[in-house]
Amino acid sequence: MAKIYNEALDSTVELKRVIGHIQGAKPGPTLIFIGGIHGNEPSGVFALNKVVEELCHQDIELQGNLYALSGNLWALEKGVRFHRQDLNRLWTVDKVRALENDRIGVNNEDVNQQVEIYTLIRHILDTESGPFYFFDLHTTSSTTIPFLTVNDSLLNRKFIQQYPVPMILGIEEYLDGPFLSYINELGYVSFGFEAGQHDDPASIENHIAFIYLSLVFANVVAKESINFEQYYQRLAKASGYIRSFYEIFYCYKIKAGEKFTMLPGYLNFQQVKKGQLLAKSNNKPVLAPNTSRIFMPLYQSQGDDGFYSIRSIRPIFLALSAVLRKCRLDRIVPLLPGVRWATVYKDSLIVNRKIARFFAKQLLHLLGYRCKQMNGTYLMIKSREFASRTKEYQKESWNQRHPIKN
Repeated sequence: MAKIYNEALDSTVELKRVIGHIQGAKPGPTLIFIGGIHGNEPSGVFALNKVVEELCHQDIELQGNLYALSGNLWALEKGVRFHRQDLNRLWTVDKVRALENDRIGVNNEDVNQQVEIYTLIRHILDTESGPFYFFDLHTTSSTTIPFLTVNDSLLNRKFIQQYPVPMILGIEEYLDGPFLSYINELGYVSFGFEAGQHDDPASIENHIAFIYLSLVFANVVAKESINFEQYYQRLAKASGYIRSFYEIFYCYKIKAGEKFTMLPGYLNFQQVKKGQLLAKSNNKPVLAPNTSRIFMPLYQSQGDDGFYSIRSIRPIFLALSAVLRKCRLDRIVPLLPGVRWATVYKDSLIVNRKIARFFAKQLLHLLGYRCKQMNGTYLMIKSREFASRTKEYQKESWNQRHPIKN
């Protein structure tokens, strides 16, 4: 069996799809953690191995289920992001439908990994009891504080406010086919945790802290049975005691054949000014398009997103969006001129921007829609709340509490 080695920890772990499965003595939720969807991000795999081992040896009682999974085993063994296709871009509606109907057109290592993960996830969902929680463990190529990336449903938003780290909304508008978007389409609580830079030993410790906190927040493990305060303070300190919400509003997309190189030294969340030199594209300058915070600048050879721009979201707008969504004001949108249903399921709409000029992205976000630009005229918008399995989480203790203020 293949193994991976971490020099900083002087530790070796065996690569296997199911790192561990622990069945609690009492019924409860099912938590699924996956690490290493990108093969150059093994931190989550090491952390999951450590936590599973500790839970077993320390005889910590679980109320529910824990699954710890590995992502792209082939890429993890080779230490590369992926083989031919990014495994975290293969979960589009069409590609998943092809999996369901056994009509896979492309055969490479990444698709093979997807088939195995998809089959396992479906088995877990079919055989275990909910509610279900999914956690996707990542690291970044640039130096960063820990943070969460979240599809902005009210269900996700309520759960993640328990963590002492920044929360980034809206990344799904700029990515096609990430694993978490597929899970969110199924309606479950699911989000990503970025623990730090790929090779930083602290990233593994941050992942361990995140896993333990998640077990407590989902009421699978009692707070008193672990070093809760230590793990909580570790993430709070590592993130600079920032726990605000941010939204992505710009992405620099790298074109096929483009030679893109970030200038060295940019940190994740760093403030940049409009016109500031950020990178080179085919030896031509790439300037900051706005004054904002730079987010996830690309410092690795594989990847299509050069950098993002983010801005903070004021708490009043988060509260307003929650009220508007709960009042179901989104139901008036299909009645407006220039708007029509995109599917018979009535979960997404097509907006003609020439007719519906009043539709700004910010308004659509408030109403609970995510937006994809189809071309210069049309927007495809999809409800983030349509699929949410809100009733399945109604009795969860975290869903009874008032939201934590920023």
